Amino acid sequence: MKLIKEAGYYDFLRTYIREIKEINGLSQLRECDSAIWANIYAVQHPVDAARFFVQKAWQMKNYIEGKMYYGHQGETFIANKAIEFLKDLEKASVSDEVKKKCRERIKLREENAFL
Repeated sequence: MKLIKEAGYYDFLRTYIREIKEINGLSQLRECDSAIWANIYAVQHPVDAARFFVQKAWQMKNYIEGKMYYGHQGETFIANKAIEFLKDLEKASVSDEVKKKCRERIKLREENAFL
């Protein structure tokens, strides 16, 4: 949550997600509960965890508003929001390690956009 607060997304996350629960199984958004179920692998690295939680909050927002939150259209929108979050986190962070991880993740996502 520290990185989400640092990037200025904490209020956004709290608006759309009521609970984040660690589970043994598949990480997923639980729309019926406004919750995120996350396994240990999803939260292993703080930058990846923060991006995952913000991404799921965007999906929940789109779900509530009746917009596409799955399929090609929904996934493209969410991928762009993930990159936007990583850029915001990179700008806001004081940690060189966090900035480096953000740049790596942004580069990876932008390269994969053409696959």
